[in-house]
Amino acid sequence: MQLTPELIEFIRSHEQDATDRLLLSASKYPGVEMPFVVEQIIARQAAREKLPTWHAERRVVYPSRLAVEQASSEITARYKQRLLVGETACDLTGGLGSDAYYLSRAAREMIYVERDPACCRAARDNFEVLNVANARVLREDAGNVAGTVAVDTFYIDPSRRTKENKRVFTLADCEPDALQLKPLLLERARRVIVKCSPMLDIVETLHFFPECEEVHVLAVKNECKELLLILGKEYRPGQAILHAVNITAGAEQRLSFTRQEEQEAVPEQATVVRAFLYEPNSALLKAGAFKTVATRFRVEKLHPRGNLYTSDNLITDFPGRIFAADEVVDFSGKALKLLAARYPKANITARNFTLPVAALREKSGIKEGGDVHLFATTLAGRGGVLLLCHKVV
Repeated sequence: MQLTPELIEFIRSHEQDATDRLLLSASKYPGVEMPFVVEQIIARQAAREKLPTWHAERRVVYPSRLAVEQASSEITARYKQRLLVGETACDLTGGLGSDAYYLSRAAREMIYVERDPACCRAARDNFEVLNVANARVLREDAGNVAGTVAVDTFYIDPSRRTKENKRVFTLADCEPDALQLKPLLLERARRVIVKCSPMLDIVETLHFFPECEEVHVLAVKNECKELLLILGKEYRPGQAILHAVNITAGAEQRLSFTRQEEQEAVPEQATVVRAFLYEPNSALLKAGAFKTVATRFRVEKLHPRGNLYTSDNLITDFPGRIFAADEVVDFSGKALKLLAARYPKANITARNFTLPVAALREKSGIKEGGDVHLFATTLAGRGGVLLLCHKVV
């Protein structure tokens, strides 16, 4: 359905209304296709933070709220612009079109492929509205295009939902099957970018993709969003470079390393908690740079099996959160109760500890909030400890 000027104005004036009430009052607006309008309002609400450029253009039409939910965010799509090689690109799983839109900004020619007719119609309209003159829309199956189109870069984001709308994560359950298509894609492109669920095990995934040259673990505001595999023709099995990237407001934390470097790294072990405590960001933890981060930034590990670090020096570019360590208390039920009396509110984190956060809160009665950060962890040679900290960075 087209977004007429009248519908655009109707959506604008009712965008803050309760959508269930709008549906119930549909008879009051005989000239309005209310289910379509409600779908647009819900989709726009989801796009406000996720796709602000699209949200700002009121003529953009959304094929469904699910299409917005499954689409890449503007932040992650912009990041993928950097990963293109050459002048031509093809998005084999077009969906809403957010990836194709941003990839088109880095390519001379962009091909959007999607088998869903509603998404294709929306993409054609939206590319025109958003002034994308170099994108071609193909309503086709990704497998058919993979054997006929030649470009510099293919991008594929297999769906992680079944026909019954159930979430899946393993490569074999996603559709289209990137493992099956990769030989065709690598024959016809210099680079293939495969977007995977951030829940996948990276080491296991690399066994299925020996052609992988790079892995990008992409987090936004310390939440892992995407796992991007870069396949190419000049790969060296087992030598993929891993990039742990966390994008925050106005900054980007990045650590690049290899699995071999991680295996060979020998970090210093802490005997005491020093002036500062370091907690790696989620991208770094997902990428598995547990020892590399210690040797690169010259911080000491609190425990061989833990992922908290300490130093007497303030390292402002550490890829994660930085705290000043104010007090170290040996863990016991009594110590926990005493801390609760002093700090009825605290932000609790459990790392390499016998109890989860929920159990610590239940035992202590400490509520969430405040400026105090309480880390429950294990210190080598000492056992369980509670670290009272305040955030520095």
